[in-house]
Amino acid sequence: MSDATGTTTPDRPADLPAQSPPVHKADSGRGAPSFWRGENGEGARRNLGLIAVLVALVIIGIATRPDLYGDSTWVWNNILTILKLASVVGVVTVGMTFVIIGGGIDLSVGAIVALAGVWCTTVATQSYGAGGMIFSALTVGLAVGLVNGLLVSYGRLVPFIATLAMMVAARGLAAEISDKQTQVSSNATINGIASTNLLGIPLLVYILAAVVIAGWVLLNRTTFGRRTVAVGGNPEAARLAGINVKRHTLLLYALSGLCCGIAAIMLTSQATSAQAAMANLYELDAIAAAIIGGTLLSGGRGTIVGSLLGVIIFSTITNLFAINGLSTEAQNMVKGGIIVAAVLVQQVQFRTLSQFLSRNRTTTT
Repeated sequence: MSDATGTTTPDRPADLPAQSPPVHKADSGRGAPSFWRGENGEGARRNLGLIAVLVALVIIGIATRPDLYGDSTWVWNNILTILKLASVVGVVTVGMTFVIIGGGIDLSVGAIVALAGVWCTTVATQSYGAGGMIFSALTVGLAVGLVNGLLVSYGRLVPFIATLAMMVAARGLAAEISDKQTQVSSNATINGIASTNLLGIPLLVYILAAVVIAGWVLLNRTTFGRRTVAVGGNPEAARLAGINVKRHTLLLYALSGLCCGIAAIMLTSQATSAQAAMANLYELDAIAAAIIGGTLLSGGRGTIVGSLLGVIIFSTITNLFAINGLSTEAQNMVKGGIIVAAVLVQQVQFRTLSQFLSRNRTTTT
């Protein structure tokens, strides 16, 4: 075949590709396991870092209280104490993780726990037995979560404002129902949840494990989880892809409320009572644990396992402060510092990732 200048161009053999694939000069993940490389391995690397933090806290505990850590029986009982301490907040954090990944925030989780706890311990509710109390707590938590979801998704209120208003309203309603008094739970089945052990492990830990496993499956193995990540990452793109963003946001807040209802039963069992002031600052603990676990505040990324490790880290810090006789005020200051540090790390990582992707696009073009 000849062109205008009369030059002959040989035909391209049929078995050769029209364009050779690009050759990568180097592979930064070569030699590493597949689960460890690239963006897919970011969660594994972060979780390993959280485990390293837990190990460091244990080392600090051994250094500060060698007399206690020298007793193996005390060490095992202390581990169970930390897990029981983490159980209630851990259940709340699972729901909070879904909300944050979906691009929202829920400041009312502590108030929902208090309202559900107070509602299920009224004399009228307790007359229906343990089943009635559990049903009441779950229904109240789910209903308040649905109200939050309606305000955010269909009312188009900013999540911060909507859930802040709900936090105040739910606390007020709980105080009105209980007449600002502590309501004692007289149901032996409910009270026995916190004191029951199976194979030497508290039942509360099993409940936490069940909620975490269910949350992990829902986030990583279902369409609901993939839609949650899509809605949090880019709501407009998710809408154009056919996802009903408003309905999904409503379901996320309902899920958070349901987790609060479960936590209300657990906390009522531990205290054998409920009051309007219970679960104070649980929203801080849940948000902090999710952030420490790698959940991005802007949405679109997060893991249930990371959030669980974040809860255990904060529970270990609380336990470490307690056995060393340090004040609650010092604990809160440390928690605040950890939250700020975690957000700063997220910002640096996001900026670095954006610059990396920008350079890749420039190189490709």
